[in-house]
Amino acid sequence: MNHNLLLLVLFLVPLVGSLVVAPLKANASAAKATALVFALVELVLTAVAWFSYSVSAAANTRFQLVFDVPWIPAFGTRITLGVDGIALVMIALIAVLVPIVMGSSWADKLPEGRTAAGFYALLLATQATLIGVFAATDVFLFYVFFEAMLIPMYFLIGRFGGPKRQYAAVKFFLYSLLGGLIMLGSVIGLYVVSADRLPEGGTFSWTALQHMAASVPESVQIWLFLGFFVAFAIKAPLVPLHTWLPDAGAEAPIGAGVLLVGVLDKVATFGFLRYCLPLFPAASKTLAPLVLVLSVIGIIYAALLAVGQNDMKRFVSYTSIAHFGYIALGIFAFSTQAFAGSVLYMVNHGITTGMLFIVVGMLIARGNSRLISDYGGVAKLTPLLGGLFLFAGLASLALPGTNSFVSEFLVLIGSFPREPVFTIIGTVGIIFAALYVLWVYQRLFQGPVRGNAVMASVTGPGSVAAPDKPAGQAKSTFTDLSKREVGILVPLVVLVLALGFFPGPVLNVINPSVTATMQEVGLPDPVGGVAK
Repeated sequence: MNHNLLLLVLFLVPLVGSLVVAPLKANASAAKATALVFALVELVLTAVAWFSYSVSAAANTRFQLVFDVPWIPAFGTRITLGVDGIALVMIALIAVLVPIVMGSSWADKLPEGRTAAGFYALLLATQATLIGVFAATDVFLFYVFFEAMLIPMYFLIGRFGGPKRQYAAVKFFLYSLLGGLIMLGSVIGLYVVSADRLPEGGTFSWTALQHMAASVPESVQIWLFLGFFVAFAIKAPLVPLHTWLPDAGAEAPIGAGVLLVGVLDKVATFGFLRYCLPLFPAASKTLAPLVLVLSVIGIIYAALLAVGQNDMKRFVSYTSIAHFGYIALGIFAFSTQAFAGSVLYMVNHGITTGMLFIVVGMLIARGNSRLISDYGGVAKLTPLLGGLFLFAGLASLALPGTNSFVSEFLVLIGSFPREPVFTIIGTVGIIFAALYVLWVYQRLFQGPVRGNAVMASVTGPGSVAAPDKPAGQAKSTFTDLSKREVGILVPLVVLVLALGFFPGPVLNVINPSVTATMQEVGLPDPVGGVAK
């Protein structure tokens, strides 16, 4: 395959898959199987892109696998796709998660009147728009994909979500749309500024805009920066712009929730690294204290709220808000180690939180309730499910040996030399993470069997007794993980451990791009090197 077409094909495969799957409303099995085939083809093509990317060439070439054709010449827009190490690892994350999401949703009961074809088609459409967001190197094209990705996620939440799905979907859409419209003002402002400063006139080319960035007055940069920042802060989300995520995460179907907190929100932190820092370096340095304050507030505030949640899906959503605080802390601490840690954190958070969300979905499917108070002692009935929940939780709190530990450690060690106070405050969040993960695990899986874990009375030897039934007279309908469910979770377990002990291959891809970003910001590296 022509490598110049590879990114275009990566975008088109899930898009075409969505169009192929959507009409298969009468045959759910065919719709699911067809969608999975397209997702696996996308995974193979992503592996081809991964091995086609040259780490050695990345030191001198910002973007590789470039596809570039004119789009609207009168406005200086082009369909330009390209990847650096940061974009490549995010595309790889999407390619890994989408087949897993499809497998985890295989046996889901859909709301009345909804079809598997519609659900799986929307998953593929979401994947296509996310590929476009991460691969776009034309600022206007990025904006188009940034807005387009809201549409399939809106329908995933609004049509296939929980009881309050319409409210959550509209809130998600309005928050994101508002941020996007504010960003559009900055996109137009960039074009106007480039028309005044570049001999070729106005442009949306990322490369051309970055080359002129240093010559733009700081006051102008600040206004342009704020337009992008508000959109990304809503999408991340950073406190106090976070209130849409707990609602959307709670009401989204499990598959959509995994993509929402595992990938979709990473568009914001990716945007900080790709657009805010390189295109507005002076403004980034000036406004960094504001972002750092919001980051550490988010770490502590979201962790405290997570402790008090009774809804499992809201609990996972609040833990994600806390994790995003660490990612933003690393980005605005301005060191290559912190940059590398933040990018690796983006990948690792998608894996660990995705796994936690899926395990929560498996528990909800058995107990028919999202409320933590409706469960107790579940590990006695489903030891494998309980063990994997604990594993995902420990990975989420960055237990040494898991993938999150490496990225969190890099963020903290890279941030401390330049921002010691914010780093110390952020470190306190680790204590809260241990508190909320272990507290929820204890309430759900330990102690006597109670609540929804005690089901209809059925005579059977060796059964778990309901509170008002003698032992041997009540049998819980809770079953442990099936072979399909184990097969879904095993790849995530392998990734958690592999990236926990051997993060080097991913860091090697990331490092040249974070080094280039550091140079574009124009600050000396306080640490003096990249992560290995």
